Amino acid sequence: MDLAGHPLDVVLSDDAIARITRGRHFVEDVLGGDGRPVYGATTGFGPLVIFEGRDSATEQCDNVLQHLTVGQGADLPVPIARASVLVRALSLAQGLSGASVSTVDALCRMLSTGFAPAIPTWGSVGASGDLVPLAHAVQSLRGVGHAFVDGERMPAADALAAVGLTPLELDGRDALALVNGTSVTTAAAGLAALSAQRSVKVAIALTAALADLLGAVPAFLAPSLLKAFGHPEVATTGEDLAWWLNETTPSQDRPLQEPYSIRCAPQLLGAARSAIGWSTQTVSQDLRGVSDNPLFFPDEDLVAHGGNFFGQPSAFASDLLSSAVTQIGNLAERQIDMLVDPGRNGGRPPMLAAEPGRHHAIQGLQVLSTSLVVAMRRACTPAAMQSVPTNLHNQDVVPFGTQAALTAYEQAQKLRLLHGALGVAVRQAAHLDDRASTASRCTGLVAALSEEIDPITRDRPLDEDIRVAADVLDRHTQEVSP
Repeated sequence: MDLAGHPLDVVLSDDAIARITRGRHFVEDVLGGDGRPVYGATTGFGPLVIFEGRDSATEQCDNVLQHLTVGQGADLPVPIARASVLVRALSLAQGLSGASVSTVDALCRMLSTGFAPAIPTWGSVGASGDLVPLAHAVQSLRGVGHAFVDGERMPAADALAAVGLTPLELDGRDALALVNGTSVTTAAAGLAALSAQRSVKVAIALTAALADLLGAVPAFLAPSLLKAFGHPEVATTGEDLAWWLNETTPSQDRPLQEPYSIRCAPQLLGAARSAIGWSTQTVSQDLRGVSDNPLFFPDEDLVAHGGNFFGQPSAFASDLLSSAVTQIGNLAERQIDMLVDPGRNGGRPPMLAAEPGRHHAIQGLQVLSTSLVVAMRRACTPAAMQSVPTNLHNQDVVPFGTQAALTAYEQAQKLRLLHGALGVAVRQAAHLDDRASTASRCTGLVAALSEEIDPITRDRPLDEDIRVAADVLDRHTQEVSP
């Protein structure tokens, strides 16, 4: 899903075309044959299912889309908007939604361009799918509302023309199939999980670099000690930290036991890795499933009406992601605090300033870090059980998975900035003391940061340095981590 933020070639296989075609033919046979009621095709929507829908398939398309185009707030980030389209295409390509080949192919063709629908943040409760945000996405593809082309916002009709796409034409079944799934939730949760996985690697590398610069004794990584804790991910994290700290030379001036922000890092990051792993597995199951209602099973002659658009799994997964990512953020903020304190930073000056008072080095950076971690803590209120009945009590229990997933995505972005700030601090600590890194892999990490970030010899703006450091850390740890 990381690749969906930019033009991406997505091609329907022959098997997928066959599945979609067979499902579509079954829907057409049902609607033209025995008079079985089919939700959204012969009926109204939601609690108005007890009433008949409009007369034609085209009017039924408007029936579902127009009343759902009510979203508010800032547009979702382009990577989430485009990933949502990809996730919807994956679900429809399984052939159980009765969508047409032309509709699924249109989603694939959109993904090959720089087009992205403009999707407002607010509107979904994550039940009956992401109805409101997906309605805005479909409207963009129809030339209604707004869209982005290569990041530039413009009227949707102009955006379609700019990339050589024609407005999407739909009937009622296609329209309902496009909006009646949790694709925005799954896309945001998936991108958050991928970012969180990268951040675990970054947190391990930064913790090792900090321990090496301080001369910490690595006894807290003893394999037998961590194995005795009983959690495999903790032992694995200890092995990764030991890999980074290979060849480290401890200082004689360090205490017998380091503060928890070093000594307990394997336990904290191992637990976070386990939680993120479960969340990632849950989102992966969502990606392999079909999120829609109703579903059509030609082999059983079955039109199944149910709740496969209920985003509870990703809601739980996203709330857990937010908690795990925030605790990793707590660790990073405490490690920055250690580096600014001359009583704990290995004898370096306060705020890592070469001339304290005349210059302030990372003083403002620490204030930023405090702000970020508190924002993350405040956002950790679980969304997955904030159920409020709506829709004439048709949706009488809802999971709010979309809000949970978008929060997890934002938390992951804040963690990247915290790690960027810690990266700048580690780079400055390495610059200020005669004791350089002694572990070769930690030395390589500091060198990668130093290539793009100058030492702070005089106070200067650090906002761009923090973002650059976040990118360097992501790139370097992906290339060299065990």
